[in-house]
Amino acid sequence: MVRADTRDSVLLAATVAADKKAEGVVILDVSRLLVITDYFIICHGHSDRQVRTIADEVNRKLKDEGLKPYRREGERDGHWVLLDYVDFVVHVFQREDRAYYDLERLWADAPVVPFDNENDSEARDEPAAAEAT
Repeated sequence: MVRADTRDSVLLAATVAADKKAEGVVILDVSRLLVITDYFIICHGHSDRQVRTIADEVNRKLKDEGLKPYRREGERDGHWVLLDYVDFVVHVFQREDRAYYDLERLWADAPVVPFDNENDSEARDEPAAAEAT
């Protein structure tokens, strides 16, 4: 069972990423598919600098809430930064790397957690694109 405070932390991390102009912010509930974590937060930026900035800000805000990542990876290159908080993992990609690894397709059986990201034009365009197909 997922704790309520974990879900709150996940929503906070997603909001912080969106506030730093991360695009395509998606939250997947992988709790029934994996035993090692409950949620994936997936988003992307347009440069190594933006990817690192998004990850740093998520880390800073969650640290203010008393959470530290168990593991951080990928910051040197800035193509895919992973912040592992055990109960959830934040994946911040560059657009091309996100498309290449396509975690949403890999974990397509995971329910998407509703997240209203009004600043993300890409997220607003997705339903329209889905309806057109």
